[in-house]
Amino acid sequence: MNDPAPATGPATRTPATGPATRTPATGPATRTTATGLGHAPAAAPEDPSAAPEGPAAAPAPASLRTQLGTLTTEEFRPDLADVDTRSTLDIARAMNDGDRAVPAAVTGQLPRIAAAVDAIAARMARGGRLVYAGAGTAGRLGVLDASECPPTFNADPSQVVGLIAGGPEALVRSVEGAEDAASLAHDDLKALDLCPDDTVVGVSASGRTPYAVGAVEYARDAGALTVGVACNTGSALAAAADHAIEVVVGPEFITGSTRLKSGTAQKLVLNMLSTITMIRLGKTYGNLMVDVRATNDKLRARSHRIVAQATGASDGEIAAALEATGGEVKHAILVLLGGVDAPTAARLLAEHHGHLRAALSAVP
Repeated sequence: MNDPAPATGPATRTPATGPATRTPATGPATRTTATGLGHAPAAAPEDPSAAPEGPAAAPAPASLRTQLGTLTTEEFRPDLADVDTRSTLDIARAMNDGDRAVPAAVTGQLPRIAAAVDAIAARMARGGRLVYAGAGTAGRLGVLDASECPPTFNADPSQVVGLIAGGPEALVRSVEGAEDAASLAHDDLKALDLCPDDTVVGVSASGRTPYAVGAVEYARDAGALTVGVACNTGSALAAAADHAIEVVVGPEFITGSTRLKSGTAQKLVLNMLSTITMIRLGKTYGNLMVDVRATNDKLRARSHRIVAQATGASDGEIAAALEATGGEVKHAILVLLGGVDAPTAARLLAEHHGHLRAALSAVP
């Protein structure tokens, strides 16, 4: 599914100049796991006159066509008008050539990405959460990134959360109308009981999807940090966020199909946001994922290899260290490199907030 149709007009909200004073929701969070988050939209009332009015009337078709015509992600590529007549190899080459624009577009946003990471990491170090919110492809990418953090970085499932408009069902099939309701984003975030140390990242190729924009606006009002990831310039999403990341990759290979280049760009950005944040939180030692959670045979073998790469120890020494530390890679490395026992390794890591390099420096 592609990124949903844009909202009816640009946001006019003035970015906040300081922390919001809104009192966070008082109810307990009801959805704090990393996968399949969000509520499905309520069924429409049978009596049309009973339907609640939205914040703005739906645009007329001509108006919506005009809005779509302003978006780079919706532009038509005349050079591909005959693509269906070409050979399969030629189509693949053309698609691959177009994809080369994606890394270059991300490169142009690296300073903004780095600034967002530093702000996110500072808050997560104080116990905050990273929350992605999006619809369609963008929402699925957020849920995917969130769901990979527990096994890769041993992050608690509540630490990185993915919200998708329409809830878990929208992961596998379209939930019509969910992306058009900012109120659904409000409900989903209210259930999380946001605090000022949390970060909400709205993701939308168009940059105008009501669910994503609504999520960022709600989070700002709750005092949380906000980031907007879009693939068009001057987007409502960027205007609403503290940190705007607009990765403009140009028209899609299939007109308007933003699961293509736009989706690839979003995936690259989310990779950076979560991965570099985890590096800043001490979840790696160099480029080794020393907080990996060994939940299957492959990851147990990888844990052994990581300890070997970090220490150069023998298989027997590694096996003994992993056994002594309950399979904790980071602790095992500290035991082997620092020459300390498992309890001491645990204490040193706790004193240095899980940063292995700092713990090693503190070994007597």
